[in-house]
Amino acid sequence: MRLTRLFLITLLLFVTFLFGKTITVGTSADFPPFEYIENGQFVGFDMDLMREIAKLAGFELKFVDMSFDSLIPALRAGQVDVVAAAMTITDERKQVVDFSTPYWTADQSIIVKADSDLTITVLHQKGRIGVQTGTTGDLWCTDNLVGKGLLLEKNLKRYDTFVLALSDLLNGNIDAIVLDSPVANRFAAIKPVKVVGIIVTGEQYGIAVKKGNKELLDKINSAIKVLNETGKMAELIDKYF
Repeated sequence: MRLTRLFLITLLLFVTFLFGKTITVGTSADFPPFEYIENGQFVGFDMDLMREIAKLAGFELKFVDMSFDSLIPALRAGQVDVVAAAMTITDERKQVVDFSTPYWTADQSIIVKADSDLTITVLHQKGRIGVQTGTTGDLWCTDNLVGKGLLLEKNLKRYDTFVLALSDLLNGNIDAIVLDSPVANRFAAIKPVKVVGIIVTGEQYGIAVKKGNKELLDKINSAIKVLNETGKMAELIDKYF
């Protein structure tokens, strides 16, 4: 009797794991149109993409908002199961997390105030440049501007969120922001800022899972494949871009 009961409990837990597991998704919800909060809800391309993946993979979702540079540490610590945050796949990040197949390609853009006379040369004029901490824009500016003596370290302003960076730009506390092109285009459409240059980086975004979590990664990759084949991915792109 005890063996049968133990078997039933084990079976129930197994079924719950397969069909009713809640996946905690870490994101940094200040990056429209990929992830942002509207009317108290997590919205954006990445958020809808995760919802479509969850439907196909058979799990529930719980979204958690945090600063971008906290996402990978939270994933490694088991505080979240997935990171969906327009995260660029890099060799450095692949050493500590596993990525899904790429779902988006982007470059870096430079934005300034709409009434500014500054151009892309602001990067080489000892201007005050804003970036979000831990992003590829931060890494690019650190390596290619500060590292090569083109920008003083004190003039590279790092922010927890792009909302704070954008606020400082509009208030005249910095001269420009370097950020992913789709988001720069979105800000230019809804805020008094403009894109003055593109840094071609050819970055690819991926969904991150804890290193070695092959089961979850396989489910995500399979779902992305189905979304591409059925045209659902194209629908999401049309919706947001």
